[in-house]
Amino acid sequence: MSSSTPNPKPKFLLDENVRSDLYKFLQSSGFDVKVAPRGTSDSYLASLSKEEKRILITNDEDFSDYPNDRIFSVIWLRIPQNDPKSLISSFNNLINEFEKFSGKLVVLEVENWKDFPLPEDIYYKS
Repeated sequence: MSSSTPNPKPKFLLDENVRSDLYKFLQSSGFDVKVAPRGTSDSYLASLSKEEKRILITNDEDFSDYPNDRIFSVIWLRIPQNDPKSLISSFNNLINEFEKFSGKLVVLEVENWKDFPLPEDIYYKS
């Protein structure tokens, strides 16, 4: 029996601008996923992400500037909105290979991603 505990399955929060195809994929794959209602403020989404340890998935660059003490993690989608097949395939590869989302900004492109630490609070301007 292994003494290491497996990483808990990530939880997701989808910004209103994310294709519903991704929500359906995540839900059918057994992930805990919430969708932000239209008009939800960025600051509320960030605090919900932090409070519930959810990875925020968005098409908005705005969230790349949020500091690590105000948001749990961000996946910034840089995949054309008219290409749901590439979105699902790329996202599936990411969640099967990437493990430590906490405190990270992941920039997801078609079949590729880059990850960066979220900035420290000293850079944040509200």
